[in-house]
Amino acid sequence: MTTLARLLAIAIWIVAVDSTLALADPAYWLREWPKTDFTKSSIPFGEILSGGPPKDGIPAILEPRFLPVQAISDLSDQDPVISLDVDGHARAYPLRVLTWHEIVNDRVGERAVAVTYCPLCNAAIAVDRVLHGRELRFGVSGKLRHSDMIMYDHETESWWQQYSGEAIVGALAGSRLTSIPIRMESFARFRERHANGVVLVPADPGFRPYGSNPYVGYEDSGWPFLYRGEVPEHVMPLERVIVVEAEAWPLRLLQERRQLETRDLTIEWQPGQASALDTRMIADGRDVGNVVVRRRGASGMVEVEHKSTFAFVFFAFRPDGTLHSETGPRRWKN
Repeated sequence: MTTLARLLAIAIWIVAVDSTLALADPAYWLREWPKTDFTKSSIPFGEILSGGPPKDGIPAILEPRFLPVQAISDLSDQDPVISLDVDGHARAYPLRVLTWHEIVNDRVGERAVAVTYCPLCNAAIAVDRVLHGRELRFGVSGKLRHSDMIMYDHETESWWQQYSGEAIVGALAGSRLTSIPIRMESFARFRERHANGVVLVPADPGFRPYGSNPYVGYEDSGWPFLYRGEVPEHVMPLERVIVVEAEAWPLRLLQERRQLETRDLTIEWQPGQASALDTRMIADGRDVGNVVVRRRGASGMVEVEHKSTFAFVFFAFRPDGTLHSETGPRRWKN
């Protein structure tokens, strides 16, 4: 059975279970989440679905292990990594590892961080794990909203939206974690920029088939897994887009032109990074390239935080957003 066939089978099973057990009912969730305060929520419960795996069925990394970049031999130049530079401490988190764990609880210098990746949204997000002076540790809930991973914190078992960093259910509902700028780039580019950096490696290399892709062909499937929302007319839901705040640009347009100029932003693309959602082995995936966004200011060009994700994700979490296409702006809600 192909990966997409398995996803479809799971989706059909979940819909059937949903109709008989009312999975969007906190009374049902309490069996697995007795510590979660379901009297507090910032979103309708009906938007939450089971993604298939149970709580911690996808195991977050709690004690990450790193090796110097020069000691890494199992990453190709084009392997995709999430790169983070905090106070001069540079770290790379390869998607060959994060695809199987989705969350890394880490400490970079003096800062407690969580580096996350949701394959269904192709969204890499890093956040500060300290909220109001309290350090949190995060795990994978097994739940989805808008096809995006819902995380939970071990301390209160509140549920958090991965893409926005907002607590949506539980004692901390309404709180938001501080975002930390990251890059999605090839291993070769990280190594070139940070010769003294370190790279996340599996604690047990045999625990998962690291380097392989359990979502083969997902980005060509046409529709996101368990997504119930909408996208504007003539927008492909699984098209890759580059997001800066409430604006987005198609990656294919950037690939064609290599550089886009818009008001005070310069968006640049260079080849060399493999897609993690294409072929059976991640390193062999199609070239989606490397993107850097900079803003012109009084002191010159400054790198700007951006997200690389799918169009449906952008509109699901920024329904007021604008996608700039070749034929003009695309909007869902004004």
